[in-house]
Amino acid sequence: MVAIYYVVFVNTLYFSILALSFRNIWTIFRRSHYSKYNTLSGSELVPSVSLLVPAYNEELTIIENVNCLMTLNYPTYEVIVVNDGSSDATLKILLDEYRLKPVPNTKIRGKIACQKIRGIYHNPEFPDLYVIDKENGGKADSLNAGINLSHYPLISSIDADSLLEKDALIRMARMYMENPEETVAIGGDVRIANGCKIENGAVQDVSLPRKIWPMFQSIEYLKAFLGGRIGWSHMNGLIIVSGAFGMFRKDAVIAVGGYRDGYPGEDMNIIIKLHRYMLENKLKYRVAFCPEAVCWTQAPDSYRILSSQRKRWGRGNLKNMLENRGMLFNPKYKVMGMVTMPYNVIFEALNPYFRITGLLALAGYVLLDMTQWPILLLFGLLNFVSGYLLSVGALVLEEIAFKRYNKLSDLVKMLVYSALKFVGYHQLGVLWRLQGHVQFLQNNNSWGTMTRQSWSEDEKKTSEAA
Repeated sequence: MVAIYYVVFVNTLYFSILALSFRNIWTIFRRSHYSKYNTLSGSELVPSVSLLVPAYNEELTIIENVNCLMTLNYPTYEVIVVNDGSSDATLKILLDEYRLKPVPNTKIRGKIACQKIRGIYHNPEFPDLYVIDKENGGKADSLNAGINLSHYPLISSIDADSLLEKDALIRMARMYMENPEETVAIGGDVRIANGCKIENGAVQDVSLPRKIWPMFQSIEYLKAFLGGRIGWSHMNGLIIVSGAFGMFRKDAVIAVGGYRDGYPGEDMNIIIKLHRYMLENKLKYRVAFCPEAVCWTQAPDSYRILSSQRKRWGRGNLKNMLENRGMLFNPKYKVMGMVTMPYNVIFEALNPYFRITGLLALAGYVLLDMTQWPILLLFGLLNFVSGYLLSVGALVLEEIAFKRYNKLSDLVKMLVYSALKFVGYHQLGVLWRLQGHVQFLQNNNSWGTMTRQSWSEDEKKTSEAA
């Protein structure tokens, strides 16, 4: 019975969050289609932003990434690439491509701790581009180094294997300008670029991935970002801003000590720290989500790399929950303490245990003749239908507000994969999360293995970063 109550409760909560997303989607539609972003992109009133790009073994994607970032529709910003002790040619490629030279006696304003900086490079021909070369310390450490060098009041973290749409940053800035005093962080919408046609650092033709693993992730991302984060942001309960693309008020990030080193799930950690700091100091604030600000990213396209990523996410989630357990059911932390954190512990961190024990218990009841197979099948069917409807709901949100997938075949494919993910992929997700917990108990804080693939269709190379 516990398993049945668990499923009913979790689905009720999922549909409530989805309902909040639907409640807000028409506002998002109007903002997305009718706001005058072109006027803003030339305005001196728009706050300046420092784009921080941590780069570790990114030789295949870094030039496309930087070229993309240097051509955004935004009045004043700088791009700071942080080479995190790469063992490949990332630094050399950057220095050669932009003819960068060492900067003598560079002033580092910030004082957040980070690994030793070996050099800072710049070229007056590209006045808004800086490259920091530092000893390896991980993604969080690289972001801290970038914050220390940054010149502007807003910072934006962007993965080196990701591409921003040209107006993504100005759309985010518009949301920030609605309430600059209270806005401490804004998350962007991250979408899977596998299968899209990429030219000159921009997505020219949106299409779904051809491989099965990225295809499942496309469905997942759509559900998580449109079906989930719109609703969570409505109640100021967002627990994560994706590390692939987010904007932050720099003074707030510095106030919480910057990013935490050696920490899988640093993107969740910084958001929890911001919530905690603002609530403990009784400061009005919001952590917002801007679904019309889109970042396209490469998704793992093999079982080995995807499982490694998901185990890392499982470790990071569990570690964040354990270290911030004092916020659980604590009214002092408002929505975060009373809704978001309990939800994340019960329905995310403990999800594998409820599902596995629940399934075993139901099978045991049948074998002991305490219930019947039809009841077990009905339970499974209800599980499937509710999960499928949540995915379809996210797809409807996409069609209402954005319509980025124009081909009918793509829509059909998404509907099919929304159903197929319950046959194996969903169960693998539970397994990977469980394995991540085992790695946590083994004190594994590594980043795991990731691959990078060239954006160029003419030069499809792949490299690994571990």
